[in-house]
Amino acid sequence: MSPSEAQKFLQDKEVKYILAQFVDIHGSAKTKSVPVEHYNTVITDGAGFAGFAIWGMGMQPNVDADYMAVGDASTLSLVPWQPGYARMACDGHVHGKPHEYDSRVVLKKQLEQISARGWTLYTGLEPEFSLLRKIEGKIVPADSGDTLAKPCYDYKGLSRARVFLERLAESLRSVGIDVYQIDHEDANGQFEINYTYTDALTSCDHYVFFKMGAAEIAADLGLICSFMPKPFSNRPGNGLHMHMSIGDGKSNLFEDTSDKNGLALSRLAYHWAAGLLKHAGALAAICCPTVNSYKRLVVGRSLTGATWAPAYICYGGNNRSGMIRSPGGRLELRLPDASCNPYLATAAVIAAGMDGVLNELDPGKPNNDNLYDYSQAQLDAAGIRVLPQNLHEALVALEKDEVIRAALGPVADEFLRLKHMEWVEYMRHVSDWEVSSYLEFF
Repeated sequence: MSPSEAQKFLQDKEVKYILAQFVDIHGSAKTKSVPVEHYNTVITDGAGFAGFAIWGMGMQPNVDADYMAVGDASTLSLVPWQPGYARMACDGHVHGKPHEYDSRVVLKKQLEQISARGWTLYTGLEPEFSLLRKIEGKIVPADSGDTLAKPCYDYKGLSRARVFLERLAESLRSVGIDVYQIDHEDANGQFEINYTYTDALTSCDHYVFFKMGAAEIAADLGLICSFMPKPFSNRPGNGLHMHMSIGDGKSNLFEDTSDKNGLALSRLAYHWAAGLLKHAGALAAICCPTVNSYKRLVVGRSLTGATWAPAYICYGGNNRSGMIRSPGGRLELRLPDASCNPYLATAAVIAAGMDGVLNELDPGKPNNDNLYDYSQAQLDAAGIRVLPQNLHEALVALEKDEVIRAALGPVADEFLRLKHMEWVEYMRHVSDWEVSSYLEFF
C-alpha cells in the first residue's frame, strides 16, 4: 500500500506501534517496536539492529554497520492478539543494500529466476503443531483427556482445544489469511490449521505470522504451542508439508490432465519433482534443520500405525509414505518439518526444482506402494534411497551439493557452521536413557 494508504490504515485502526519483523537463520521471528509516528523510517532507512546479536547474519561487533530491517509495505497488517500493534515483514539491509545473509532476501533472489520466465511459484504450507502444558516439569498434551491410541480427527480432542484454535483461526482470518480447515492430527495434542495457498514469498510471511500468533495465544491461555518436530518419541511428529505449483497468469503449468501416469502432472512438474529427488539429502538439512528433526524421519512406525513422515526418496500419487505426493496437478513435498526457516526451505526447493527443469531430469515411474511395509531388500530392488537419518548425515549431503549451496550463498556456510556445532553439542550430551542404560550395567 502507498504511504498515504498506510497512514490512513494506521490511523483508522488506532495503531500505536509497528513491529518491524524479520527472521534469523533459524526462522525465529525478531522484531523492534516502532512508534507509529515513525512508520516512514521503517519503509525507508529501516529499523536498526546490532547484526552480531542475531543468529546467522554473518556480522561482527567491531567492524560491521547496523543491520537495517526495511519494511515491505505490502505486508502491513494488524496484530489481532496484540491490540494497538501492526506488523510489517522486513528485508535486511547493510550499507544500504539487501543483505545476502537475510533469509527473505535469499528467497527473493531465487524467485527472480521464476519471475524472469513470467511464472509465479505458489505454495501452500500446512503447519502441524503440538498444544501442550507443563505439569511438574513434564510436558503433556494440553487436554488431559487426549489419550487415544489413534487420535487423528477425534471430535473430543478437537472440541476441547476449540478456545485456542478459534482464537488463532479468527486472528488469522481477520488479517486476510484464509483459514479453511482445522483438525486434530495423529498424535495426542497435535493439530493442523490449513489456510489458502498464495505466492511463495507471501506464504512464508504468513507462516511466520502464524507461529507468532500461535505462541502468544497459547501463552495467554497458560499453554505451550510447540513446533518441535518430534516432542514425543512414540508419536508422529510435526511436519510442514509444502504444496507447490507454478502459474503463468493463465493456467497451472504443473497440471496436465492427459498425463499417462494418471497424476495430472505436466512435464514441467515431473522435471521439478526430479530435481527435488536428486537434491533430497541437501534439502533435508534445510527443511529438517534440527537434531530432533531426524527422530521424525525414522524408518518404521509409531503407536498410531505410521509416522506420516517421508523417510523414502521417491514420489507417487496419493501416497503419503514417500517424500513427494501428487494430489493431482500439483506437488506436495512432505519433507519439511515445522522447525524449518520457511524462506530458506523455499529457496532451496526452488534451486532443486529449477535444476530439474533446466536439465530436464526424469523422476522415473511413480511408486504408490505403502513404503512403510517395504523391507530393506525391497527398497534396494526398487532403487529407493532413504533420507538422511540424522542431522550430521544431512549436513554432509549439503556440503557436497553445489547447486543448493550456490543458491543459498554465504548463508549455506553460516548454516553449516551453526548446525555442526549443534550436532557436536548433542553428541556430547549425556541423556537420561544413557544413564538408565549404563550407570550400573557394567
